[in-house]
Amino acid sequence: MNLLDLLNHVSISPVYHSSFVVEEGITKACGCPVLPLKSHIKGPAPVSEQDKTDIVDEAITFFRANVFFRNFDIRSPADKLLIYLTYYINVALKRLEGCRTLAVGTKAIINLGLENIPVPGEAGFPFPGLFVLPQSQEEAGII
Repeated sequence: MNLLDLLNHVSISPVYHSSFVVEEGITKACGCPVLPLKSHIKGPAPVSEQDKTDIVDEAITFFRANVFFRNFDIRSPADKLLIYLTYYINVALKRLEGCRTLAVGTKAIINLGLENIPVPGEAGFPFPGLFVLPQSQEEAGII
């Protein structure tokens, strides 16, 4: 298979979509679902059971395949979150490129988590139009 055949194969292969398609009872911020997370850190997202797959697990699992696609057919609000998490994982991996030790890599990821990240409607948000604009500061803080 030559490079052109590979690119054509990749462009027609289906992307991986989120399994979190149920919208009943799910809080949204800017059209983005606030899904349960396996975390010990308090935040707006409900806590998920440790043995269940959460949206972050999906993003990590699907990252390698989904990163090759230019187009992504959005089937649910969770797919929007999957797109954003795929982008964030890519940013994190770029931050880790020059890190030679676990300590340096850990510090780079912690610093990334502490950065002020633009939300929908702010300059620098990487996906204008993907999410609706926040209706309040509280909603912007959730996203």
